[in-house]
Parts: sequence; C-alpha cells; structure tokens
Amino acid sequence: MAVREPKTKPLAPARPIELVPHERNPGLPLDLGWVRACRVNLSAVERRAATLGTRRSVKKEYQAAWLLRTITCIDLTTLSGDDTPGNVHRLCLKARQPVRPDLLRALGMEDERLTVGAVCVYHNRVEDAVRALEGSGIPVAAVSTGFPAGQTPLRLKLEEIRESVAAGAQEIDIVIPRDLALTGRWAALYDEVAQFREACGPAHMKTILATGELGTLRMVAQASLVCMMAGADFIKTSTGKEPVNATLEVGLVMARMIRQYEHATGCQIGFKPAGGVRTAKQAMNWQFLMKEELGDDWLFPDLFRIGASALLTDIERQLSHFATGRYASEKYMPMG
Repeated sequence: MAVREPKTKPLAPARPIELVPHERNPGLPLDLGWVRACRVNLSAVERRAATLGTRRSVKKEYQAAWLLRTITCIDLTTLSGDDTPGNVHRLCLKARQPVRPDLLRALGMEDERLTVGAVCVYHNRVEDAVRALEGSGIPVAAVSTGFPAGQTPLRLKLEEIRESVAAGAQEIDIVIPRDLALTGRWAALYDEVAQFREACGPAHMKTILATGELGTLRMVAQASLVCMMAGADFIKTSTGKEPVNATLEVGLVMARMIRQYEHATGCQIGFKPAGGVRTAKQAMNWQFLMKEELGDDWLFPDLFRIGASALLTDIERQLSHFATGRYASEKYMPMG
C-alpha cells in the first residue's frame, strides 16, 4: 500500500516543522492491578513486527517526504567519553542545518525551516550545547540519573537532574533503576520515577527503560505502564549502551501500552527508540509502526523522537540519490 503525502508539493510538511511542547502527562496513582494484568503474546508480537517493513511501499518523492519528516524527529546525539566543547558545537551546527543547502534547493525545500528535534548530550556538555543552539529553538536534552547504568544514589540522581535543568536543558532523559523492575518492586520504581519527574520541573522527562536488560516483553510492558503512571512524558527503549537496544518487537509492546494509557486517561505519551537506528530504512520502519499503532500524531517531534548519531548521514545520502540520481560520498555530508 503506497503512502501518499499531499499531491500539491509532495515534499512540503503536513504542518510547520516546529517543535511545539506537548501537554504534560500529569500521571496517575499507581495501579498495581493494571500492572500485574499486563500480558504479551510473544509469537504474535514477533509476527506483527516482521511485517512492518513489508506492508508499505513508499517511493520517490513520497519517500523523500517521509525522510524529511524523520529528520525533524531526530534527537541528534553524542554520548562519548571524549566529547569536547568543539565536537558538541559541530554537532549543534549540523542540528541547525541537517541537510546541505544545495539538496534543499533541489528538493524545493529551501524556504522551509528544517532542523532536528533536539540535541542530546551528557550533563557536562549541556551549557556548550545551549550556547551553540541559542536562537535556534532546538531544545537540549540531557541524559541524567547515572546514565547509562543508573547505579548511583537517588540523592545524586535528583541533583544531576536539577543541575541539568538549571544549565538550560529543556528535556531530561532519565534511566530507570532496572533492579527494581527485575525484582518486581513496582511501587519503589513508581516512587523513584515520580521524584525524577518532580526534579525535572518544566523540562519534559523521557524515561529510558533499557529494554535489552529487562528480560521479557511482559516486563517491558509493565515498566512502560509504571513510568507513565509516574508522570513520564516519553518512554524510550534504550540507552544505546546495552548489547540489545531498540527492536521493533519492543517498540510494538511499548506503543500498545501508550495506546492503553491514552484510552484510559486521554493523555498522549511520546515514544523514542534509541540505539542501533542507523539507516533510513530502519527509521521508516519505526515511522510505519507509529502510524499503524498510534496514528499520525506520533509522526511529529512532540510525540516521536529517534535517538541517533549516524542516522542523519544515511538519510542525507538517500535524499541526494532522489535529487541527483546518485549517492553522494559521506565526506560531503559531515556531522557538523
């Protein structure tokens, strides 16, 4: 089934490419009955995930439109031990102008304001990113709470969140303490995530489940639900540091928990796959999952992000092929 964007100027976005803060999730009192009632049919999830990349055919200008949309949903990320103010500054330049001007002209998009969804960095690099993005409207996201393992005292986790917000971070990506989920201590997990949410203040909170370390899809569903009840604005698959990161099977389970939560509360929760999303084809599969399971609202950055560092380069290569008929060398598409 071909996915059609508007026939008049197919590459134009369906609504302005601008990040509008979404209504916050007020959370719910912990409902352990709902949590314990979670069930996942593993074989059904695997069959459904296997069809996501085969159910839709998106070609030519319509594929280019989907990829341009993808760019607006990228959390452009650097989380390396050798991060410096210089490489964060270069990343922020790329965030401001993610596609070469000549390609935008060839695509008829030179008058559109195209940026990524956010720049994601460690706490120590928040001020560098805020300075480099000044005036752009692009938010800075900080990974906090002892990222990636979460094995630090709660007092320090809360202090780190508050300091990141004070430094200018508008979004906080927290990691849950996996031991609480693995041992079924849902009330303790709820309490800790609720404290994270309070410490975030005005900053939106994206809650990283580290799904590759949770063991079962049922536990992924339960952890997703507890975090949403505790006030998470987004639920996120992975830190990108686990042996297994974002998979479509995990994404499908998390998306269905988001749908359950919306049906029960009327509140829309965002979703962010992260770790291992490196190609345009993979990114489009995630978009297909969002469209089919949650609807068109989850194709925009207020409810959908992809945590990635290398993805943008492949998207730009695909756009180059559409515009010129050939793939450009990666050296012409540096990351900043």
